[in-house]
Amino acid sequence: MNVQRRLLPSTSALAAFEAVARLGSFTAAAQELDLTQGAVSRQIALLEEQFGRKLFERDSRNVRLSVTGEIYAEAVRSALGQLRDAALGLMSNRHSGMLNLAILPTFGTRWLMPLIPDFVAENPDITINFVTRIGRFDFARERLDAAIHHGQPDWPEADSTLLMRETVMPVVSPEFLASRDITTAADISRLPLLHMATRPGAWSEWFEEQGLSAPTGPGMQFEQFGTVAQACMAGLGVALLPQVLIAGELQRGQLVPTPGQPMQSRSAYYLVVPYDKRSHPPVASFRDWLLGQVEKEPAVLAW
Repeated sequence: MNVQRRLLPSTSALAAFEAVARLGSFTAAAQELDLTQGAVSRQIALLEEQFGRKLFERDSRNVRLSVTGEIYAEAVRSALGQLRDAALGLMSNRHSGMLNLAILPTFGTRWLMPLIPDFVAENPDITINFVTRIGRFDFARERLDAAIHHGQPDWPEADSTLLMRETVMPVVSPEFLASRDITTAADISRLPLLHMATRPGAWSEWFEEQGLSAPTGPGMQFEQFGTVAQACMAGLGVALLPQVLIAGELQRGQLVPTPGQPMQSRSAYYLVVPYDKRSHPPVASFRDWLLGQVEKEPAVLAW
């Protein structure tokens, strides 16, 4: 077998290997692939013979990846995923129009998603696949083309395009405000504060901006902005929330500002694109459209 052929095993063998590696069972892999257990075993044996390496450790009850197999399995899983994506794009005749986008949960649902119909109308040949991600990730491993990111423009091996700055403000429910004597920013330090787990220093920064000392007592913590907003509307305390994400609640009077000045966050929203995706046509189209949407929202930029 020449070197090139040896380095390119059959997709049938790779599919069998990936299934066994993922399921930890020859029997389960055979059922998933609609093959006999013997056929799956032969495919694995061919791979091991082709590479001259043992990919699985076997005993009478279990099968598990060898150290070499674990390394190879990760690469095979990624390669098969790319092949599946390529086949889907080819069959649908729109591979070049596929955009795999990571969005932040609340920003995506509250700000971006209501605008997406406009993008779809302007770009009918581009299909967007959305996934939710918080924090950094590996673009290549996740097979994603771009991401909406909140933080600093320091994502490795990627371009970060500023979308908008973020201004946060303390808010409460109208009932909560009416039942408390809140006349100055200093009064907020005596109230129950609601915290975002992903922004542990936000309240300290806000009190510092007001020229006040931050309280040291604990407060309720939440993982999602939607949850903390609901807790705030239920009267559980004061929340420090981005105005762009609670515009609807403010307009409907479900949340009201407290005394104290809004604060521009040290972080901002960015469109992050890995270097190798900068020339991908759907990415370029989405970036241009998204920047256009931001320009149409002067109220957002003023906050």
